[in-house]
Amino acid sequence: MKPTEAYILRQPAQYQVMMLHVLSVVEQELSVSELLFKWGIPYVYYKKKPFCYLAPNRKKGFLDVGFAKGFQLKRNQDALVDENRNTVKSLRYFSIETIDNTVLIDVISESKLLYK
Repeated sequence: MKPTEAYILRQPAQYQVMMLHVLSVVEQELSVSELLFKWGIPYVYYKKKPFCYLAPNRKKGFLDVGFAKGFQLKRNQDALVDENRNTVKSLRYFSIETIDNTVLIDVISESKLLYK
């Protein structure tokens, strides 16, 4: 079993469901991506560069889906969280029901345009 798979399966059910859903959407939207285990969390690489990560925050009860070039994004600013970070902005999900696929897909679509 790959480290990313083992990591996801070790998470509580609410995080597993959200992570698997987000990863399936990411895989559908990116023609060529690679799921790696970097910095202790699942990290999606696109065109061999960091694209987004999935970090469950059990203490605060959310899944943080961080986009490496988040500060270059123009759309969906009301949904993106920066929390005093320099380059990353993220979407935060507290349950599978809070995932807005339209916003998620739009953020992925805009982000992938930043990779040449």
